[in-house]
Amino acid sequence: MKKVTYLIVFIGIISLFTAGCFDVMKNEEQFIEVKKRIGDENKYEDFRKITTNNQVQKVKDILEDSDWENAKVSMVRPPDYKFVFRFKNPETEAKAVLYELWISPKKDQVELVIDAESKYVQLDKNKSAELFEILTNGKLSDLK
Repeated sequence: MKKVTYLIVFIGIISLFTAGCFDVMKNEEQFIEVKKRIGDENKYEDFRKITTNNQVQKVKDILEDSDWENAKVSMVRPPDYKFVFRFKNPETEAKAVLYELWISPKKDQVELVIDAESKYVQLDKNKSAELFEILTNGKLSDLK
């Protein structure tokens, strides 16, 4: 009976340790690197780095709450912006997902593509404005 008790305690300790490790990865501080297209070419320059945890989390929430479609899309021009989440601790390894962002012709919505995963979404006007403002520190409605 003692062996069973020790086994249960041992499994419990291992479970707590494993859950703690996953929690550390989940709460690892991240930032967002944003690149902006230069001219009409498919060339990009570093544009902005978003390091505020609140803003990073808001972008994550917008992306997670969106209704992504499984679709391979072909746009008429290169994306206006590209962004990726990075960990502040360079030793933390994770697969980087590149998000490509296009501004709609009416300049009131954004479309996002995850090319590597064949995913596409067009955000509604409110989410588009909020995401654009966080990523660029500008207003979508101010674009001409």
